[in-house]
Amino acid sequence: MKKINIHIKITKSSTKEKTQEEVDVLEKEVNQHQIVLHNDDVNTFDHVIDSLMDVCDHTLVQAEQCATLVHYKGKCTVKTGEFKDLEPRCSKLLQLGLSAELT
Repeated sequence: MKKINIHIKITKSSTKEKTQEEVDVLEKEVNQHQIVLHNDDVNTFDHVIDSLMDVCDHTLVQAEQCATLVHYKGKCTVKTGEFKDLEPRCSKLLQLGLSAELT
């Protein structure tokens, strides 16, 4: 769970006085989850790239970079966000034969 703080500094100026106010606008806790893709010896680069573009809305460059990281590092976070958005995406990656987990 990440806490997001947005802090705005407002400066008011007039000819007679200058004041400065600091206002906390938003403080919200959000659950950030991630889909982690793991390396395997089964899927081709093209299949992984196509799957990431289709399921995770990656551009070609993003998908290629993730596929390369997975290949050389063993895993890569391919998507972050709220659980309700990521769960069906992770399920789809699994259906496509990729090794993925939602954390």
